[in-house]
Amino acid sequence: MGRGPSIEGRKNASDAKRGKIFTKLIREISVAARAGGGDPASNPRLRSAIEKAYSANMTKDVVERAVKKATGELEGVNYEEIRYEGYAPGGVAVIVDCLTDNKVRTVADVRHAFGKFGGNLGTDGSVAFMFNKLGVLTYAANADEDGITNAAIEAGADDVVVYPEDGAIEVFTTQDAYEAVKQAMVDAGHPPGHAEVTWRADNDIAVEGDVAEQVVKLLAWLEDLDDVQNVYSNADLGLDAYA
Repeated sequence: MGRGPSIEGRKNASDAKRGKIFTKLIREISVAARAGGGDPASNPRLRSAIEKAYSANMTKDVVERAVKKATGELEGVNYEEIRYEGYAPGGVAVIVDCLTDNKVRTVADVRHAFGKFGGNLGTDGSVAFMFNKLGVLTYAANADEDGITNAAIEAGADDVVVYPEDGAIEVFTTQDAYEAVKQAMVDAGHPPGHAEVTWRADNDIAVEGDVAEQVVKLLAWLEDLDDVQNVYSNADLGLDAYA
C-alpha cells in the first residue's frame, strides 16, 4: 500500500500556498496604496485589500510595511496593472488580471498557459464586453433570508439572489455603491461571509467532459502564476470537471 505525503511535506506545500497568497495580497495593497494613497479611510480599494489580508491572517506589520513601500516611506518594487483576455476551450471567455514588475515575463507565462490547454490569448476588449464589474456580498445557507433581503433593499442593493441548490444568498451592488451597501449590511447586523468587487459574465457557457476538464486546468494554471491576481471566466462547469 502506498504512503501519502509526510506531515513535513504537507506543511511545506501549505506554507508555499500561503506564501503565494501573501505575495498576491501584498501586491494588491501596494498598487492600491500607490494609486489612492496610504490612508485606508479615504482609499476604498486599499481598505478592501487590507481586509482581505487580515482575513488571510497577514500580520499588521506586514500590511503596514507594504503600504509604506508603496507610498515611498520604504524602498519597494513598482507593480503595473495589466489585463489579458482570451478564450479557453469550448469558447469560454477568460479575463486575467495581473500585477507585475516584468511585463515580458508575465505575457509569456499567460500565453503559455492558454496554449498549453487549448485556448487562445486575445486582444484588449475581445471578451471584456461580456462581463460586468459589480459588488457581491455572499451569505451562507443558514443566514436570515428575510432579514438580509430587507436590509439589502434598504441599503440600495441592485439585487438579492437565493440559490435553491444550497440555499446560499448573494447581494449584488454596483461597483460605486459597494462600500456603502456593505457597511449598511454590517450596521444592520448582517455582515457577509465574503464580499468583493468582481467581474461577472452576462451569460455563462456550459462545458462538459474533456472540454470542461481542460478549462478547469487552464483556470487553475493561470491562478497559480505569481503575477496573476484574479481570473474570471463565463464557464458553467459540470461537477465531473472537478473529479
